[in-house]
Amino acid sequence: MPSAGVEMVPLAELVTWCNAQLRPADFDDYCPNGLQVEACTRVRRIVSGVTASLALIEAAITQQADLLLVHHGYFWRGEPSPLTGMKGRRIHALMQHHLSLLAYHLPLDAHPILGNNARLGQQLGLDGQPDAAHHLLWGATLPTPMHTTELTIRIRQRLQRAPVVIDTGRPVQRIAWCTGAAQDTIIQAAAAGYDAYLSGEISEQTQHQAQELGITYFAAGHHATERYGVQALGEYLASHFSLYHEFIDLDNPA
Repeated sequence: MPSAGVEMVPLAELVTWCNAQLRPADFDDYCPNGLQVEACTRVRRIVSGVTASLALIEAAITQQADLLLVHHGYFWRGEPSPLTGMKGRRIHALMQHHLSLLAYHLPLDAHPILGNNARLGQQLGLDGQPDAAHHLLWGATLPTPMHTTELTIRIRQRLQRAPVVIDTGRPVQRIAWCTGAAQDTIIQAAAAGYDAYLSGEISEQTQHQAQELGITYFAAGHHATERYGVQALGEYLASHFSLYHEFIDLDNPA
């Protein structure tokens, strides 16, 4: 995270580089990926975080950031378009303080090096790779089988939160994961022969799916599982372009 000798880089150059690396055009996503709010033309200081909430915007303003880099931005499919109420206040704060917003959703989940799935695997000490049939599903084979209790302890220690666990009682040799709200991908994980599957959230039906499919399930938190990709991207941008970067983690129990 350089401070001395920090450069001023054209915003368009950063966006072009990110788009070339993350390839948003390859994804049918629920939101626009890339530059969502253009409020400056040059960048020296980047703040990254999971979700572009007003609290994160205010924290970035305090840090005198020029660019806010997030995983969850704005303009989701099906949401109202007018910039009023909560959305209006957020956009107003960004524009007033010349703080641009750059957001990558599925492209950041999928990236093989900087992505959420890749970085979550590293955080958990899992030597994984994308599943051949499902590019957003990652999997790993453990060197030796582990009991669910052992994996639960590892998840709690590495992510600093206790997961919700549906335990089939079987030892885990092969584990799959997909960050965020991908609990329904448990069906694909079971079909691919994994003993356990980890995602961020849990739904009412997930309990029944896990039990009937015979696959252990870990719900480790949407926010908690998606902290690492945007942080890695911000760190890489800071290093590559000689910029200042700070990741701000605003705790979220979901």
